[in-house]
Amino acid sequence: MAKHRVDGGRGRRPGVVNSAKRGGPGRGFWLALGLVVVLGIGLLGYLASRPKLTATTIDPNLPPMKAEGYVLGSPTAPVEVIEFADFECPSCGQFATLAEPDVRTKLVNTGKLRIRFMDYPLSMHHNTWDASLAAACANDQGKFWELHDAIFTNQDRWNTEATSRPRSVLADLAKGVGLDMTKYDACMKAETHRAKIQANQQEGERRGVNSTPTFLIGGKLVPGALAYDSFKKLIDDELAKAPAAADTNAKGSSTPTTAPATDSGKPKAGAR
Repeated sequence: MAKHRVDGGRGRRPGVVNSAKRGGPGRGFWLALGLVVVLGIGLLGYLASRPKLTATTIDPNLPPMKAEGYVLGSPTAPVEVIEFADFECPSCGQFATLAEPDVRTKLVNTGKLRIRFMDYPLSMHHNTWDASLAAACANDQGKFWELHDAIFTNQDRWNTEATSRPRSVLADLAKGVGLDMTKYDACMKAETHRAKIQANQQEGERRGVNSTPTFLIGGKLVPGALAYDSFKKLIDDELAKAPAAADTNAKGSSTPTTAPATDSGKPKAGAR
């Protein structure tokens, strides 16, 4: 009988043995591809959901106005800080309720610092313009800072997440600080101060502000809800420079320098 021989591989067509090994990408390739897909989806989701810190579109039909803001503190204070803020911004509310009370007591009321508040409404906060209008109307009656404080303290009552009709809540706050509601209601209905708020916003854009709150301290833009200690250190640095600046001014002029007469020296003063 003929013996059956087992083919040892000689004479096999080229590629037969290795064809199974080259059938497709290995497991490592698919794991890497899956990771890239997951990361890509995550990045797209982040880009789509992250807040857009862009200011509201400017209305070209409003008359131009000089940006002045609202001043708190003595006109003779050696340092002025400009705060660009959005009434609906949570970080602005954090600064106003946590750090600012100490800033007023220890820096403003002692004559070291003057604060100038400038509206910087962000487009993602749908109710912030009504809050800025309300505060401006309160300023007409000399109570900007009182309503400023009430608006920030009660932010969760009137913000976009709480209501689509913030004016009724803001009116309650205005009544609570003692405003003449007939005058206040007329001011809000006419949106008397929209151009003023827009001018403050444009000033922020001109200075390169792109988030709130942002503080202009000694020529530097400092973003974020600063803690009191961090804020005080920046002010102390400016106070250290103030005497030198005063000496330079004195040598360069034979007449004494005076602060603008339109700024109020009372701790609870309103706008210029």
